[in-house]
Amino acid sequence: MRIVVVGDVMLDVDLSGEATRLSPDAPVPVVDVTGTRRRAGGAGLVARMLAEDGWPVTLVTVLGDDDAGRQLQDHLAGVRLVSGPSGHASPVKTRVRAGSHPVVRFDQGCDKPPVPEMTGAMLRAVEEAGVVIVADYGRGVAANPQLRSLLARLAAGIPVIWDPHPSGPEPVPGVAVVTPNLAEATKAAAAYSQDREASGGQEHADPATAAAQTLLTRWASRAVLVTRGEDGALLVRADEPEPLAVPAPRVAAGDPCGAGDRLVAGLAVHLLAGRPLPEASALAVQEAADFLAAGGVSALPDRAVEEQPSGPAPRGSSGPLLRTTEPLLLARAVRGSGGTVVATGGCFDLLHAGHVRTLAAARELGDCLIVCLNSDESVRRLKGPERPIIGQHDRAELLLAMECVDAVMVFDEDTPEAALDRLRPDIWVKGGDYKGARLPESDLVERWGGRCLTVPFHPARSTTGLAEALAKVS
Repeated sequence: MRIVVVGDVMLDVDLSGEATRLSPDAPVPVVDVTGTRRRAGGAGLVARMLAEDGWPVTLVTVLGDDDAGRQLQDHLAGVRLVSGPSGHASPVKTRVRAGSHPVVRFDQGCDKPPVPEMTGAMLRAVEEAGVVIVADYGRGVAANPQLRSLLARLAAGIPVIWDPHPSGPEPVPGVAVVTPNLAEATKAAAAYSQDREASGGQEHADPATAAAQTLLTRWASRAVLVTRGEDGALLVRADEPEPLAVPAPRVAAGDPCGAGDRLVAGLAVHLLAGRPLPEASALAVQEAADFLAAGGVSALPDRAVEEQPSGPAPRGSSGPLLRTTEPLLLARAVRGSGGTVVATGGCFDLLHAGHVRTLAAARELGDCLIVCLNSDESVRRLKGPERPIIGQHDRAELLLAMECVDAVMVFDEDTPEAALDRLRPDIWVKGGDYKGARLPESDLVERWGGRCLTVPFHPARSTTGLAEALAKVS
């Protein structure tokens, strides 16, 4: 099942260097910049973390039509992105660091924009979720009325995790857990301080407990998890009278940026796996600490794709790289958890019922299904100059829209052997038209202990037949 992250994204820029002198113009340090890193921030960072761990994740957000918006798309490579127009400049937050110490941050395009619209595709993507993370950064996505109505309905059936922002709206009622940090929780609770019934009129020595109890009632959520940095977190639940302290291990971490994002990503994974909230919270706090100990956001790999050349795309190209769940990361994560990786392949030019049945049957054989898809040039060499009818990026998008498909790997060769050697699935599936014959890929797949299987084939349904019927209509 897919994790959906919905919320605001921004472009984070880190300028790093050394400061060994003061400016002659003013008593401020001069930083000799030796490195520049850009990454997707906000909801984009949460989605990137999940994708890096190999989880099927969809990011639902809005993007500006500007250079920063295009850079954000590049830095979200590996994430299935469903976006609409923001109608506003993309926010950019630039941090300057001298060694490991922050010196200054300056923001561009960060004035509060109007609440953006939700497209039908964005709302449908949220409905596909097995768990939802609302990563609110106060820029309006979480305030959209259609989205809020949908999230309130979904919260009755799936875990919804709400990471709030002081400038954002209140969470919708019924969410599984809200995750403010201590400063956010005490500030929000103070705003409701005149409502004595919100805390039952009780006084608490612990400000985190008092704030969490107030917000639990005010927000009508099932739980509030107040994060407290090196002191861990405090979990207050609607169905439990006593708060639960969640300790954090002591780690040496210079930059806490991204710890909250790592925590909500971990919560989503563990709640999706069916773990109870206290256990999921303890694991997520541990993982956030591990994330900081390993270097935090500075240790994340740069997944930006190469800049696309201007002008029309060459023949055989489909333009910018399709952003999907990274198949190799997904395979690694599934194998690491003891699961079975299933793969199948083909051109899938004009999807029809035969394809759908074959893919659904293949997915039943394991814990994820990765489709090895012939590129446009590969299809052209195999099928002739008039094919494919649909380009590889549209074909991949259609496949990813199917619930049974977890990732797509596009390959340029005439056969999938090279892709299979990189992916190394446990099971390689072909349609039943190979029944009774040894599959061409059998020797290769068996080399790493994999198996080749066939699933039922439906001969009355074919792309060629469908194309010929469409040609008669036109």
